[in-house]
Amino acid sequence: MTMIRSEKLLKLAKGQRCVMCMADDDTIVAAHSNLQEHGKGMGLKAHDCMAAWLCYSCHQDYDTGFLMSKEEKREYILTAICRTHVEMWRQGLLGLK
Repeated sequence: MTMIRSEKLLKLAKGQRCVMCMADDDTIVAAHSNLQEHGKGMGLKAHDCMAAWLCYSCHQDYDTGFLMSKEEKREYILTAICRTHVEMWRQGLLGLK
């Protein structure tokens, strides 16, 4: 499988709000999914299009997942990715609007 990589897509997170807690603290990054169906593998990040705009705190909560079950982590990242994609569309960042 050819991985989808886009530095431009990842850089869209800069200056955004966290899609989960709405933090606006300059720590927002494109946090990659940890789901295998999104391309995650041993030592391999998921496709860049399967990332969500998360602040440091939300990103840590997702990656460590100490307080979340496997199903809760799955639901969390799917919700975050969907919110990110909606926000990209809303802002016209995908060049398709």
